[in-house]
Amino acid sequence: MTQQAQTLCEALQAKKYRGIIFDLDGVLVSTDDCHYRAWKKMADEEGIYFDRTINERLRGVSRMASLEIILERAKKTYTDEEKVEMATRKNEYYKQLIQTLTPEAMLPGALAFVHFCRDLGIRVAIGSSSKNTRAILTQIGQIDGFDAIADGNDITRSKPAPDVFLIAAHKLNLPPESCMVVEDADAGVEAARAAGMDVLAVGYASANPDATYHMNSLAQAMEEIEKKQ
Repeated sequence: MTQQAQTLCEALQAKKYRGIIFDLDGVLVSTDDCHYRAWKKMADEEGIYFDRTINERLRGVSRMASLEIILERAKKTYTDEEKVEMATRKNEYYKQLIQTLTPEAMLPGALAFVHFCRDLGIRVAIGSSSKNTRAILTQIGQIDGFDAIADGNDITRSKPAPDVFLIAAHKLNLPPESCMVVEDADAGVEAARAAGMDVLAVGYASANPDATYHMNSLAQAMEEIEKKQ
């Protein structure tokens, strides 16, 4: 077991954290391709170049901020009203795509890690900037799997602002400092730190120096935990 894994495992089993707040996209479920295909369809309709490299810059970024990144390659200037229409159109495409999600969209180790935390008596919540959070959880059969859900419908400021994590902690009836966040985006790590919370960084954020713990994925976290048990 790595030192990182041992430290995390000991912290969880010692109940250092009373609540764990999970980001959704990229942590518990894979919707990256749905986002990419929706943005790509909208960009193609507007004649704007968009590829997976540009898409990586959108990770953990709000919808309107993502649109601004895409529009860096636009050949014309868009009004605010046109931008809202484009973002709305992308979201409609995205909502159509997430209707095809099944429970198999859960990332390896994700559900096991959630259950491990719950078995320890730790409360679990979702903290996601996505306004489609509840629709995704319903599609994958996990709408009732969490003690609280905070999402894009609860906030006016997206990550890296701490709002969604603070609201999640409030819904859990827990002080922020008693919660840990699981994130896969640098903006999410920054948001968690701004909320006064420790962070387990996975995936694309796993090398973020500001995170408390670093793992490639929740699957790796579970492998390490099972070694200790």
